[in-house]
Amino acid sequence: MLAIRLQRVGRKGHAMYRLAVQEAQRHPSSGRVVAYVGTYDPHTKDAKVQVETAQKYLDNGAQPSPRVIKLLKMLVSSCLNGLLRLVLNQKLSVILKNFAKISLKSKRPRLLKLKKPKLLKRSLKK
Repeated sequence: MLAIRLQRVGRKGHAMYRLAVQEAQRHPSSGRVVAYVGTYDPHTKDAKVQVETAQKYLDNGAQPSPRVIKLLKMLVSSCLNGLLRLVLNQKLSVILKNFAKISLKSKRPRLLKLKKPKLLKRSLKK
């Protein structure tokens, strides 16, 4: 059985970790590594994961360690937040373009007060 776990590398006092796919019964430092699927730097919270490779091993039954699960969830949430920001920025640009068209058509230009969506207000209260 395979496991996806963190393998410590780096110098003393400045740890870096590799996401290694290994045999589950072996010790992380001495077990045979099947593949490396990413890296993690806890000082900068920077993580790089080869998603296709990791997904292939997870589909074949590899069990991630608890810390790797947290790391993968963090990556997924940051990707979703980035996509959400991108979508909101695109919607905002479309609104501003439409406003520019409306204000150019009218005889007298006017300012439009934009209200915050109710969805964002609810999420900020939590």
